[in-house]
Amino acid sequence: MNPLITNLMIVGAGSCLGGMARYAVSRAVQSVCNCTFPWGTFIVNVLGCLIIGLIFGFIDRGYQLSAEMRLFLTVGVCGGFTTFSTFMNENYLLFTGSGHLTALLYILSSVVAGFLMLYLAYYITRVL
Repeated sequence: MNPLITNLMIVGAGSCLGGMARYAVSRAVQSVCNCTFPWGTFIVNVLGCLIIGLIFGFIDRGYQLSAEMRLFLTVGVCGGFTTFSTFMNENYLLFTGSGHLTALLYILSSVVAGFLMLYLAYYITRVL
């Protein structure tokens, strides 16, 4: 089988599980909280950061994971659970590698650009 197709299937399977877990955890937390603050999403994002940090931390310490399992767990499961975890891991790598300024610029530009695009999308849908 084509390696790209294999990798897509690995990511898709992990994303499916991560997405289902995100929905279940977020709903469970929000139903317990019963408040306006989005605790479900907050918990999912923070938990996703913990999970991806553990995965990459173990890899850095020499724990062996096949390329397929790494792809399944990080891009698939964590990506389906929350892309925030990947965003934070990338910032950690920038912070420890390229420098603090690059990480800060990435964080600020991502948050500002993301919010502006969301605002623009809401505006476009109101005027159409």
